[in-house]
Amino acid sequence: MRMSDMIENFIKDLFEDEDYIEIQRNDLAEHFNCVPSQINYVISTRFKPAQGYYVESKRGGGGHISIRKVNITKSNYLMHIISNIGNEITAQEVDIFISNFLSYEMITKKEAKLLKVATSDNVLTVPQVTRDELRAKIFKNMLVNLVED
Repeated sequence: MRMSDMIENFIKDLFEDEDYIEIQRNDLAEHFNCVPSQINYVISTRFKPAQGYYVESKRGGGGHISIRKVNITKSNYLMHIISNIGNEITAQEVDIFISNFLSYEMITKKEAKLLKVATSDNVLTVPQVTRDELRAKIFKNMLVNLVED
């Protein structure tokens, strides 16, 4: 397991019974025997609003970071994602969204498989300049159909 994955899992474990945590960047870096910038990287890439987290970072005193897990409904979450996806999306970005949807139990494994297959480069055999745009349209449309009334 990569260091980033270990740090992410450690932070997520802190949320077991809580929706809000406070951590010290330096203490966490010391715990994992890494540089504080590694902690920053994990937090900035894996604890974003699109993934259901709000992060507040304060400098000084070891780098105090507060993270709030947002409990939102499946429909609100999916609509938030749909509205934040631009006009283009890569296959890798779709994979990240699908992985997050699965980890938050927003979709089933079968739905994940369908989303992945429908947006894969194997299916989108159009010129590269239009592929990511077409992928975004397909992905958004499929997500809209997963939103519950």
